[in-house]
Amino acid sequence: MLRASAIMAAGTMVSRVTGFVRTMALATAIGTAAMGDAYNAAYAIPYSILDLLLLGVLSSVVVPMIVRAQKEDPDGGRAYEQRLLTIATVALAVVALLAVLAAPLLIDLYTTGWTGRKFDVAVTLARFILPQLAFFGIGAVAGAILNTRDRFAAPMWAPVLNNVVVIGVLVGYLTVFGDAGKDLAQVTDGQLALLGLGTTAGIVAQAVVLILALRRAGFTFTPRFDVRNARLGEMGRAGIWTIGYVVVTQLGFMLTTNLASQAGDAVDGHGITPYTFAFQLFQLPYGVIGVSVITAALPRMSRAVSEGRFGDVRAEFGSSVRLIGSIMVPVSLLLMVLGPAITVPIYAHGATPVEYAVYIGNVLQVYGLGLVPFAVFQLLLRVFYSFGDTRTPVYVGAATTVLNALFMWILYQVLPYAYTVMGLAFAYAVAYALGAVVAWWLASRRVQGLGGWQIGMSMTRMYLAALPTAVLALAVVWLVQIAFGGLTFLTSVIILVVGGGVGMLLYLAVAHRMRIPEVNSIVGMVAGRLGR
Repeated sequence: MLRASAIMAAGTMVSRVTGFVRTMALATAIGTAAMGDAYNAAYAIPYSILDLLLLGVLSSVVVPMIVRAQKEDPDGGRAYEQRLLTIATVALAVVALLAVLAAPLLIDLYTTGWTGRKFDVAVTLARFILPQLAFFGIGAVAGAILNTRDRFAAPMWAPVLNNVVVIGVLVGYLTVFGDAGKDLAQVTDGQLALLGLGTTAGIVAQAVVLILALRRAGFTFTPRFDVRNARLGEMGRAGIWTIGYVVVTQLGFMLTTNLASQAGDAVDGHGITPYTFAFQLFQLPYGVIGVSVITAALPRMSRAVSEGRFGDVRAEFGSSVRLIGSIMVPVSLLLMVLGPAITVPIYAHGATPVEYAVYIGNVLQVYGLGLVPFAVFQLLLRVFYSFGDTRTPVYVGAATTVLNALFMWILYQVLPYAYTVMGLAFAYAVAYALGAVVAWWLASRRVQGLGGWQIGMSMTRMYLAALPTAVLALAVVWLVQIAFGGLTFLTSVIILVVGGGVGMLLYLAVAHRMRIPEVNSIVGMVAGRLGR
């Protein structure tokens, strides 16, 4: 699992780094105020639709069904995989067309009080971005098929090409249009077409890479329209609960974007864009470590369940939690300490002033509270999915989303607009922490224990090993700001190098001395590769 996770983590790391460059280019080109909010509102819609229609079903239903078809069908599941890809291609092309036609309605659903030029710009961008639905969905199905064949590299590396394409588009946009491209009042439909279609071109390139990777894995695509043999009824019965879960979470996301859009209208630079940028940074550790480990673990847990090996499910879950925690525990503490120092070098360029970048960092600090609970929550859902149980995650997810919505609404009512987005992040962290507790209790009953005592002791040791790192980072932030004043690009880099870089080395040293096996395994694997 460590080797498979390392391959995926390496690809995801490069993908996230290029994603940061992409976000930096976006912040420089259009800023984090009105124009940035319009773009990010349009950009969020296709991902929300895909979550609703496909992505949640992939991990909970499609992957286990492909694994079963590969095991039980005479052709090793080849025809079944071709039917899935055919159905996904046709269905998502239709959905993309309908979404483009419904762009004004969709923008109105995800924002509050947008009228005039801001609304028109968001709708125009959405119409250029929404066609990516078809290509992204096809790539997602191709990635799921590759994962079931233990081909993890391409799905993690393909987004790099996507980011490179969009970075090129944004650099060209900034070079050609300059300040005119940042101003909501001056931007033209031609400029918006370059911005929107360039975003879609990156997803097209990503899908092409995944299709080519499928061919290299020996998969030949032949369109199959014999839907009777696609087991859609079985998939629908299993997937209806997952779709219900995604519907609930998307309703929560719609509330988030609406509350953030109102805050952004009241205070420039404190709306949807800082929420989006901070969330992307928050998702980095989970995307690099959590998704890699979970993606490698789910097929193995599914096979263990199908063979009645519950002990192996417990062992797989326990090793996954400890492996995730060994990195995420110190990273979560560093996010809470170094948030603004992370965001100033990334975002404080061009159309984004330093104070807007600092606010994104403040939101990131709050998000740091929820990093470990969120990752454990997601892994717990995979325990249910490995059993083919998609109903329990809906109940747990619905309860978590309702709590999140309740906390968001309360904090929105009591906090000034300048702190609204920070309140949204806090509500998210608290809700997922409570959701993880409930999901753990239910999953433990399902597999007759998850080894909670051993996992709890391991996580406690990891937090103890990470405390010196947090203290060092706090000291560096205090000393640098005393010596040089406020945050600038240079002072932020100093803080990150000493507080973050040296801090992580300190954590590895302390964890090694404490003989935390997961950290020793990671250090040993990296040292071995470097030695070779």
